[in-house]
Amino acid sequence: QVQLVESGGDLVQPGGSLKLSCAGSGFPFNKYDMRWYRQAPGKEREFVAWITPPGSSTFYGDSVKGRFTISRDNAKNTVYLQMNSLKLDDTAAYYCKVHVSGVDFWGQGTQVTVSS
Repeated sequence: QVQLVESGGDLVQPGGSLKLSCAGSGFPFNKYDMRWYRQAPGKEREFVAWITPPGSSTFYGDSVKGRFTISRDNAKNTVYLQMNSLKLDDTAAYYCKVHVSGVDFWGQGTQVTVSS
């Protein structure tokens, strides 16, 4: 079955950096777009970043452009989210998602807290 497992969330100070990972299994990882989303308390889930199967194209939400970088290692079935210049507003649970056979699959999420 399709499974996504995020890791790397932590407490970080404003201006700091963090790298999230999402390991996928149960599907041909190298054939699917991968996406990151986030959800802060009391807010709707927000699109963060998207990467195509070979990793040659990436797309970002306006709030993270220029600060976050999505990448992938298909040999490790893993997608990453490098987050730099973190702000208080980046505090959220971060989720990865894959759309396989008409179904959205989500990981359990990893918490990022930006606080001084």
